Amino acid sequence: MNNMKNNKNMKNALKWAVVLAVVLCLPNIIRNDYWMVVFVRVLINIVLVLGLNLITGLIGQMNLGSAGIYALGAYSSALFVKNTGLSPWLGLLVAVVTGIVIGLVLGYPSLRLKGVYFSLTTIGFTQVVQIFLNNMTKVTGGSQGLKSIAPFSIFGFQFDSYIKSYYLYVAFVLIAIFCAVRIVNSKWGRLYRSLRDNSDAVEMSGINIADVKVKAFIAAAIFGTVAGAMYAHFYGYISPSTYTVDISMNFVLMLLVGGLGSVSGAMFGAVIVTILPELLRGLGNYYLITFYIIIFLGILFFPNGWVEAASRPIKKIIAKRKKEESASGEK
Repeated sequence: MNNMKNNKNMKNALKWAVVLAVVLCLPNIIRNDYWMVVFVRVLINIVLVLGLNLITGLIGQMNLGSAGIYALGAYSSALFVKNTGLSPWLGLLVAVVTGIVIGLVLGYPSLRLKGVYFSLTTIGFTQVVQIFLNNMTKVTGGSQGLKSIAPFSIFGFQFDSYIKSYYLYVAFVLIAIFCAVRIVNSKWGRLYRSLRDNSDAVEMSGINIADVKVKAFIAAAIFGTVAGAMYAHFYGYISPSTYTVDISMNFVLMLLVGGLGSVSGAMFGAVIVTILPELLRGLGNYYLITFYIIIFLGILFFPNGWVEAASRPIKKIIAKRKKEESASGEK
């Protein structure tokens, strides 16, 4: 039994090592600035969707306020750096604090609201954030946005090119994956799934549901605000028009494509939903409708996500081999 577990762990480690090797080699394989920008955007989206997965994927509450969280992370970091002249790393810390505050603000309403009512509340949150950013012109620059936002730097070494930023953001993503995996596989992850499946049973077990949900929202919001800060310091420009309900819907699509509740699914969904429209741009005016048809058909035929659908035949083969091995052992 232990040998089987060790073999499985080795196979998983080998699989992720191959994926990481490909990711690290991408800038040398694809020497194109446009695609480097797309890949950096993929990395930013992965960080945000890993956080969204905690709420929508594990707890099962449809959070359509990701754009608002994303925006506040970007603006809090950018404004801090521009007004103080301090390091973007401190701006990133400000974004984390902002995430904690947002988690508390959104977490407590989730205790009373469920289903469509909670979704509408999160949509309202995004709209309020956008209105606020547009109208506070003296602070946020209004519809003109904020320009000349400093990039990240370490000991004078600036991440001021696409390739440099790409490798820095790969490090961000690895940290985010580590944190997400630890949460999902911990007692907190099991509690989140239990809340999704039967919240009444969890409450009857004597567990403080309010505390669990609020902590989940805080963790998810921190992922979102960090992603926002990453966006601001990579592009060097942000404006309220970026942070719409449409982008929140895109983040939810990433989860649906990859598979709810799965860390690898969240990553895969972020890659597909970010890159696929770019690959379809050759279709001209029809690229978006083609993209949404593909996504719709994928969700229709693979409701548990594309990752689960792709791994299903492999699991069947493994199960068949185990059955044959056990049968031969009995003989």
